[in-house]
Amino acid sequence: MSGVVRVVVVLVLSSLVPAADAHARIPGGYGWPMLPRPAVSRGFDPPVQRWLAGHRGVDLVGTGAVLAAGAGTVRFAGTVADKQVVSILHADGIVTTYEPVEPTVSAGAVVARGSPIGTLLPGHPGCATSCLHWGARRGTGRSAVYLDPRALVGAVRVRLLPVGDG
Repeated sequence: MSGVVRVVVVLVLSSLVPAADAHARIPGGYGWPMLPRPAVSRGFDPPVQRWLAGHRGVDLVGTGAVLAAGAGTVRFAGTVADKQVVSILHADGIVTTYEPVEPTVSAGAVVARGSPIGTLLPGHPGCATSCLHWGARRGTGRSAVYLDPRALVGAVRVRLLPVGDG
């Protein structure tokens, strides 16, 4: 047998965790910020250059309570550009953001994964119904790297593709 063996692996973790138990079973310390597990109305679409327009998070369809995706310290809870926002700094250096949310927490509060941090407000642009814009980033300012928050809960498809000759 000559030639190169090509392997493609598709890993879909999101289907392994039932929605009702999402916070208790996700490895790595993160869970969905709404339960039951919400549908995604708009996915992560970062810009090619950091200063360009893009979608630096995901929009999740839902209503009611918004939960801390992971344990951490509330970094901000208030209004930014006419939107109510909560941001949480986690021990691994990731900051998660939630908007539009009427906060029930204050800056400096320590929260556990799955604890309520506010109530989802209507009016997120581009959503026919109520949507939570959930974001994640590592770093701040010019060094900030935006992440697809679904990766925190194992809901991103990972594909390993062959390298070398095509």
